[in-house]
Amino acid sequence: MGAVSNKGIEVVTFGCRLNTYESEVMRSQAESAGLGALEGGAIIFNTCAVTGEAVRQARQSIRKARRENPGARIIVTGCAAQTEPQNFTVMDEVDLVLGNEEKLKAHSYRALPDFGVNDTEKARVNDIFSVRETAGHMVDAIEGRARAFVQVQNGCDHRCTFCIIPYGRGNSRSVPMGAVVEQVKRLSDNGYAEIVLTGVDMTSFGADLPGAPKLGKLVKTILKQVQGVKRLRLSSIDSIEADEDLLDAIATEPRLMPHLHLSLQSGDDMILKRMKRRHSRDQSIRFCEDVRKLRPGIVFGADIIAGFPTETEAMFENSEKIVEECGLTHLHVFPFSPREGTPAARMPQVRREVVKQRAARLRQAGEAAYSSHLSSLAGSRQSILLERDGLGRTEGFTLAAIAAGAPGEIVEADIAGHDGARLIAAPLAARAA
Repeated sequence: MGAVSNKGIEVVTFGCRLNTYESEVMRSQAESAGLGALEGGAIIFNTCAVTGEAVRQARQSIRKARRENPGARIIVTGCAAQTEPQNFTVMDEVDLVLGNEEKLKAHSYRALPDFGVNDTEKARVNDIFSVRETAGHMVDAIEGRARAFVQVQNGCDHRCTFCIIPYGRGNSRSVPMGAVVEQVKRLSDNGYAEIVLTGVDMTSFGADLPGAPKLGKLVKTILKQVQGVKRLRLSSIDSIEADEDLLDAIATEPRLMPHLHLSLQSGDDMILKRMKRRHSRDQSIRFCEDVRKLRPGIVFGADIIAGFPTETEAMFENSEKIVEECGLTHLHVFPFSPREGTPAARMPQVRREVVKQRAARLRQAGEAAYSSHLSSLAGSRQSILLERDGLGRTEGFTLAAIAAGAPGEIVEADIAGHDGARLIAAPLAARAA
């Protein structure tokens, strides 16, 4: 969760990198609508619907915000507002609920009584599946961050049985390549050394555009046309959709960061089928092996769900083993929680205590893999992008403690070791001195 504030407008962001980017668009649109001039200001919650816990945290934060800011206008939007608007309209603390399409338009924020709107409808949430295009909104900065996010795609055409997100985001639609390149150039010119491309199902990029360009072509075009980009990073990808140009870029483009976060979800073939995923266990392992041959030293992260309905102990052990078999380093573990309206919610559920135990075991496997990764980098030289408070990230997205540089600066450093959570880095200038 993060917060962005400006001129009486605070944006509280939950969830994914795409939400982070959209929060900047929302802040700009809300400012254009005049929310910053309202007495008491405005607080906009950009929610996430990926788990029931994410929704609970949003509701809790809204109540806290009202207690601390009794005169503020509170607006709720994002995926949870899109999929379950009624759960927010009934909250006395909330003044307005906007859908995922509405939140990106200035006039939506003027649907408050302060602007003379007498409509008593508290929610403005349209059918997200009626949206056919995704505009390339321009932002000049991602406030408070050393790296900038750029949206290339929104929505998803797939219907994984556990996932509510298509109902919050709609069908897949791509931002035109020219608009993406222009946004990357704009942020690069404004001093961002690292740009992260993001989307809901990013590897489906381009299927709805003229000529159906794929993600790999977009990556190559950005790196060719925006020479000022020092680092280009991809957020989560679906390995089964990785195209030849993307693989070639991974192999040949040093400015494309050697870090991929994979949407694996499980290491067991039967569970993958019941999830309606499109890859198999062996395909995931082969993908990691093949990419390592193209880019030795590349770092892999992954999302894995523990305790999916019908998961047996043997099935879960396949997920445990795939951490090592794929060589995963940055693991995001999600204990399965049923989302109302999804097929998985109607499947035979694993007992909650077992789900929690399996999630804990997966996290332990992830922590062991991460510790081993940290140890493997001792004695190496790394380029570190400074973020804040003496912390930064290597090209492989590994956290490092470094006492040099300003946020947004890239510093060359030698790795002396690690403390179990982060690398200990000595900047070359300090070392020479």
